[in-house]
Amino acid sequence: MIDFLFVYGTLLQPGNPFAHYLSQYCTYISSGKLKGLLYDIGEYPGAILTDNTDHYIYGSIFKLHHPEENLRVIDDYEGYGPEQSQPNLYIRSVASIETHNGFINAWIYLYNLPTYRLPQIKSGNYAEYIKQKKSPGS
Repeated sequence: MIDFLFVYGTLLQPGNPFAHYLSQYCTYISSGKLKGLLYDIGEYPGAILTDNTDHYIYGSIFKLHHPEENLRVIDDYEGYGPEQSQPNLYIRSVASIETHNGFINAWIYLYNLPTYRLPQIKSGNYAEYIKQKKSPGS
């Protein structure tokens, strides 16, 4: 089983209880990126993978201490699984994440609904985007 998770959105925000869960039950490994597009869904971002872009999605890789249990908790947060509303808002998939030391295969939650009317986060960095969005005059 893959025991790494790549996160790029609200799971990196201070004060988020599930970000706190990650810090308690998982270990930060590295920053990372992968080719794709990031969208502003409203209160959170959504990632779509595509090789047909020069854009990257930036985030962090965590080592899951107890992968099955950790993923069950995060699946619930992300609304992923057969017991969740259908179609799921996100799907969990494995992707190859680029780091400073090479590539790591990690789980990632990808947006599972249409994006055609959503604003793209061109920087691919949700934390940076939120800071700019909250700063008046920027």
